[in-house]
Amino acid sequence: MQLQWRPYRFPLPRALTTAQGRWEERSGWLLRLETPDGAIGWGEAAPLPGGESWCAAAIHELPSQSDQADLEALLQAMPAPVGFALGLAIAELDRLGAEGWHPAPPSAVLLPAGEAALEALRLALAVHQPNPLPFSAKWKVGVLDVGTEIALLKEVLALMSEGTYLRLDANGSWDRPTAERWAERLMDEPRLQWLEQPLAPSDQDGLMALSRKLPVALDESLRHPAGVPNGWSGWRVHKPAIEGDPRQLLQRLQAGAPREMVSTVFETGIGSRAISHLAALAADGPTPCAAGLAPGWGAQGALASSDPQQVWEATEP
Repeated sequence: MQLQWRPYRFPLPRALTTAQGRWEERSGWLLRLETPDGAIGWGEAAPLPGGESWCAAAIHELPSQSDQADLEALLQAMPAPVGFALGLAIAELDRLGAEGWHPAPPSAVLLPAGEAALEALRLALAVHQPNPLPFSAKWKVGVLDVGTEIALLKEVLALMSEGTYLRLDANGSWDRPTAERWAERLMDEPRLQWLEQPLAPSDQDGLMALSRKLPVALDESLRHPAGVPNGWSGWRVHKPAIEGDPRQLLQRLQAGAPREMVSTVFETGIGSRAISHLAALAADGPTPCAAGLAPGWGAQGALASSDPQQVWEATEP
């Protein structure tokens, strides 16, 4: 098999501020994996900001020619985004998508942090088209002081009618007292879909205690050495592009695992094709909910094409 890598870089349509910092640009690598008989598998390594140098070093060390057995062995030691790229390309060569890639299911809208969430929510509600899943919005919190954000929460909820849902994503930034303040405000709020990673992954006791009071979904915990708390039965928010080889998640979703939601990290069309496929499997599972595909926040133009060759050509030096 021949491995070819191409770097890419593009600005986000607008900057995203989270509890972890400000994100303005997306960069990564595309993978073209070709067999001797001309079959092609496509992959993408899309690290979060700060992970680029680690991935670059790993890609530099990979051979340009290899067989599948050796690639499978190498994959296990790769940074998770590189493992995703390799696993995805191998999966395509093993006929993933041969009967068609599932189209993207309905997605929650991603709201920016702070007061800008209000106008973004108004616009999203104005253009929302009815679909089998309720309208859902994800709001980035943990960016401003807690008092300001709880005051803004009242305005956000005033815009949302009965039967719509709100996800609050703190990216693990809250401490227990802060989480308790939010829990007191949201305890009986029917429009709360979940708190997404409210506490640090290492605070497993705190996460379990909070989940007994109101819905909690894990995100960063899925990729942290501490792992998922024992006995966890709540939602898991998967970001496959930074979780390594996607074939294990694919198998879980195909087997009908409950309370699994799939989310983007702003991939190009190559990664997005696979993320949408996985998200559709989750949406067709026993606990359907809107995916986390963040419409309007990712790649634009040819880089967003569902045709991998077009994406590849768009990054041509």
